[in-house]
Amino acid sequence: MGDNKELVRKTAKLARLHLTEKEVEKYSKEVEEVLVAFSKLQEVDTAGVERSLHPHRISAGLREDKTRKPTGRDALKLTKHKKNDYYKGPRLQ
Repeated sequence: MGDNKELVRKTAKLARLHLTEKEVEKYSKEVEEVLVAFSKLQEVDTAGVERSLHPHRISAGLREDKTRKPTGRDALKLTKHKKNDYYKGPRLQ
């Protein structure tokens, strides 16, 4: 499967992790197990199986876009920092 220790060291360096040799050994064994598990997937015969991106059909609940000209009063409604018909800002010193 290749040199998993070097893969672990390179990944740790990219992630800015400082691993001991004991940790490199441990993680390289775990990487080997993962790679073996994934290699078993290559053995599965998928001829004639339709490709699927999601197991269930998803219908997006989209709404129709309605355009309108926004007004300053629309934005003013969204803030609690207002006084009369104006935005209220911090006091200047």
